[in-house]
Amino acid sequence: MYQLLNDLSIIEVSSFVASPTAGLYCAQMGAEVIRVDHKAGGLDYDRFMLTEEGRSLSWENLNRAKKSVALDLRSGEGRELCVELAAKTGQCITNLPEKSFLSHAAMQAQREDMVSVRIMGWHDGRQAMDFTVNAASGYPLMTGPEEWDAETAPPISQPLPAWDFITGAYTAFALMTALHNRTVTGQGTELRVPLGDVAIGTMANSGTMAEMLYRGGNRERLGNAIWGAFGRDFQAKDGTRFMIAALTPKQWDGLVAAFDMAEPIAALEQQLGVDFSAGDRPRFENRAPLFDLFQSAAEQHDYADLAARMAAHGCTFERYRSHYEASLDPVLVADNPLFGPSPANPSGLEYPATRSFANLPAQVAGDPAPAPFLGQHSEEVLAERLGLSSGAIAKLIDAGTVALSDENADYSHR
Repeated sequence: MYQLLNDLSIIEVSSFVASPTAGLYCAQMGAEVIRVDHKAGGLDYDRFMLTEEGRSLSWENLNRAKKSVALDLRSGEGRELCVELAAKTGQCITNLPEKSFLSHAAMQAQREDMVSVRIMGWHDGRQAMDFTVNAASGYPLMTGPEEWDAETAPPISQPLPAWDFITGAYTAFALMTALHNRTVTGQGTELRVPLGDVAIGTMANSGTMAEMLYRGGNRERLGNAIWGAFGRDFQAKDGTRFMIAALTPKQWDGLVAAFDMAEPIAALEQQLGVDFSAGDRPRFENRAPLFDLFQSAAEQHDYADLAARMAAHGCTFERYRSHYEASLDPVLVADNPLFGPSPANPSGLEYPATRSFANLPAQVAGDPAPAPFLGQHSEEVLAERLGLSSGAIAKLIDAGTVALSDENADYSHR
């Protein structure tokens, strides 16, 4: 936790991954992020996987360092309170539909310089989620073993909702630009970030769209090979699988030295009439015989020996790990300053928690903060933001419009 944004408060009304991610990144930089949910929890409050007590580990980690307000968002009074909270605060992140009660117009009616960032599905209003925009992007049909038939092979969807996380990061960036613009001009802004545009736009920005149109067709499947450069997975004598990549002259020279491949490489260059030190193209276009050479060499050594050799020669490599192995790896987690001590999580579990991905060498990173219990800060926020008295808040609680902390709720039936 850094305090670069400790003068900023944000209302977040969201669910699932992309929108909570935007709030999370702001909170990790010190912003006061107040998440407003329906009093029974948002659509993602029981997102799998759940503990035996019914607490969502996904929700717990995407909502660290935030405050929680629980309102009856199905009632008119609860919705009015939500809009008023957003307007009084001045900036809002949401993925609710524009035609919902939390429209930009509704917030702007109470505050002219309102800044809102809204995550959408597609630009034309159609619904979407990460796994559907990924299907539209073409990437699942690019993934798979190179021997698969291009016409009949099935798609392979990635398990990580990457477009959600990219969209969340872009949304946080978009919010910062709008806030900067308001500081300069005094004007509010409505921003909309379609998840589908992030996916198809990223494909275009990467050059992939231009490549396909230039080709007049699709790229071939490459298995685990790196497109346009030298790199792939290999298997050591002891069965360990590892990935290597050589995108620079230094990386290539290091691999040749680490695998003691100078003579076989020279012979292959003479046979093919190429110079592999000339750059990515000759190495990529002749990747098949190069892969065979490196795999034959890898089979002669255990991974520990190969890793020592590659490290000594400055190679870029890493062995494959399962999620469970990665979670227990001391280099990746225990000895990594990204992770701090476990806070008091709502689930009651203790496990490593992340700080901000950005590291500020001149500042000491604070410890990770826990996620809130649903409704934990309802009274505090309504009093501070809206100036409601304790009596007024008590009436709202009695009416069922406001809910307090669910710390002692039993969710084991989920």
